[in-house]
Amino acid sequence: MTTKLPLRADHVGSFLRPREVIEARQHRAANNISYDELRAIEDEAIAELVAWQEGLGLKAITDGEFRRYFFHTDFLLQLSGVEERGGLKKAFKNDSGKDVSFAPPVMVVTGKVAHEKPIQLADYKFLAGKVGDGAMPKVAIPSPTMLHFRAGRDGIPADVYPEMDEFFEDVATAYRAEVDSLAEAGCRYIQFDDTNLAYLCDDAHRADAAKRGLDPDATTKQYAKLISDSFASAPADMVKAMHLCRGNFRSSWAAEGGYDPVAEIMFNECDIDAFFLEYDDARSGDFSPLRFLPKGKTVVLGLVSTKLGDMESKDDIKRRIEEATKYADIDQLALSPQCGFASTVHGNDITTAQQAEKIRLCVEVAEEVWGSGSAAAAA
Repeated sequence: MTTKLPLRADHVGSFLRPREVIEARQHRAANNISYDELRAIEDEAIAELVAWQEGLGLKAITDGEFRRYFFHTDFLLQLSGVEERGGLKKAFKNDSGKDVSFAPPVMVVTGKVAHEKPIQLADYKFLAGKVGDGAMPKVAIPSPTMLHFRAGRDGIPADVYPEMDEFFEDVATAYRAEVDSLAEAGCRYIQFDDTNLAYLCDDAHRADAAKRGLDPDATTKQYAKLISDSFASAPADMVKAMHLCRGNFRSSWAAEGGYDPVAEIMFNECDIDAFFLEYDDARSGDFSPLRFLPKGKTVVLGLVSTKLGDMESKDDIKRRIEEATKYADIDQLALSPQCGFASTVHGNDITTAQQAEKIRLCVEVAEEVWGSGSAAAAA
């Protein structure tokens, strides 16, 4: 088989935060509890989440991003030379027809980017200590492109980085150090979460990028190199994955458009084993870009929505998988929800019961499509 995934049913990583975790974060922000007290509450919730995931039949196990407020800032701000400056206001859209105003924080560079200390190591070690035999701890971290796209050259001072090549080299070096620290501790599954390649599929975002002085096609190639360089020291048996996201805030999104503008470069120039692609509705276009997928790589079809509580039918999902096989071999495909259930602490407008049903649906469909031994078959 061609996939390195531990199971043909997978997931993006984040889950709805339990109330006790949300309240504990609020108490910590108000200085009512200590950091150690917050972490103890998170530890207990994550241990329960691990058992919950394993009970649903998943083999890739995350900590649900319970320790994060946003999927990206909690990680990026721990790199030296990176600061948060306000937000880039954006009208997120949803199926209700009402826009949701949200200003995702913008990361700006104020000094040389460097990896001063392990960032996810303690979190990974705790997670790994809870995951049972036959399953694989998975760590999701923001893509290195998140330090560039939203602010562009304006967010990277010329006196710090006169040449952009040096900036990209430093970012890749910092990410390799993080990958190395996780790999040394035994981690064999890392996923980069990337909104920017997905935004480069959207005509409006491409136009905005051009206004910021970015050539959309050249930027796609630069990002492919940056992602590959960031994983360059990963051991051969590590699953290197990437998730493309069009925005995920309270069941709303920020971009649309099929993968055609980036697919050929992304699939062939990113040194990635598995691409998690959103395919939950018409915003993501058709499956024809999968024709560029080379042998030895996997696309995880995000056919199950995390934004809507309504359940998809098995027959519809199987029909869409069959459509995808017109462009990619069935052995190069897998199944997952289209995004996380809570890319931010706010979570999507979905219940915990619906969240469980969505995961269970993916596992059951994967077993029926790829066989009951899909975990062994994927090895």
